[in-house]
Amino acid sequence: MAQSYSPFPEGKLSDLATTAQESKVVISEKSEQSLKDLAFGSIAGVAGKFVEFPFDTVKVRLQTQPLDHPIFKGPFDCFRQTIRNEGFLGLYNGLSSPLVGAMLENAVLFVGYRRAQDMLREFIAIPDAHHATPGAEPAPLSIPMLCLSGGISGVFASMVLTPVELVKCKLQVQQIGHLYTKASKTGPTPKALHSGPLSVIKHIYTQNGLRGFYLGHFPTFLRETGGGAAWFGSYEAVCRMLIARAQAVAPAGKTVTQSDLAAPQLMMAGALAGMAYNFILFPADCIKSQMQTQDVLRSQRGSAPAPSLGFLATGKDIFRSEGIRGLYRGCGITVARSAPSSAIIFMTYVSIGPFRPF
Repeated sequence: MAQSYSPFPEGKLSDLATTAQESKVVISEKSEQSLKDLAFGSIAGVAGKFVEFPFDTVKVRLQTQPLDHPIFKGPFDCFRQTIRNEGFLGLYNGLSSPLVGAMLENAVLFVGYRRAQDMLREFIAIPDAHHATPGAEPAPLSIPMLCLSGGISGVFASMVLTPVELVKCKLQVQQIGHLYTKASKTGPTPKALHSGPLSVIKHIYTQNGLRGFYLGHFPTFLRETGGGAAWFGSYEAVCRMLIARAQAVAPAGKTVTQSDLAAPQLMMAGALAGMAYNFILFPADCIKSQMQTQDVLRSQRGSAPAPSLGFLATGKDIFRSEGIRGLYRGCGITVARSAPSSAIIFMTYVSIGPFRPF
């Protein structure tokens, strides 16, 4: 009687079935973790945005005030004039757009960061990562690899963030037309161009189509890529330093992990990460704000419409008018406000979700 032929040696079929089942488990775990990152990252982003937005309004107004007729003497003067002329809620002008943006940005950052780590483990850092036991903690990466993962996540975040920040910046600066008029001493107070986010979106699309929503994308790309590397890299570096200190005094046999760190320690790591994120490429953010508000500022000053300047031309204009100092307008208050907001983002993310070290 003829025997059937199998291309697989005896026992291999069961091994293949086991491997396939393990792969399904790993893929399922990764999908579930991505959904958690999306949800918890979104909530964390909203919590941080409520804290930081008044400071962001001050930053944008400092960055975009006329180079030849400065309106504000500094951050505190900008706070004072905004509250006096627009009330406390004036500090929250244009909040709805960045609130959505914060949800999307942080969701993309956290998901992208984790997926970038998986990619690096698979193809660069740990070639046999796919043989790891399902459910086991992933192998740790070096700090440079984590910085690279953060930079990759920033690339994707910039795609989401550019249109959101374009709408936000236009709304933040248009409310101070009376101050532009007062500073230049010319003509009546101009009317606001836009009534809200939808008005801005309609205007952008009418004038430039979908391409118009990516005005200022290159500086946003630079800021988010470098900032993402600094944000996650700094957070991980501080956490590992705190873990090493705790491990030095831990009982014999006790292995300290990131989940053993106290809330104040995690918030400190988050605060330092936020400061690094905002400082690392601040000039790019300054140029971005100028690029995205040029049309509104021209309208406020009664200037004729003109083509928007590009990245290098805008940077040269700022440098020619104020030197290197002009590229760091609002840097102090931006770095200061990033500490509490970033601490809240990381603490919220860690607290509301099943914590798993990065």
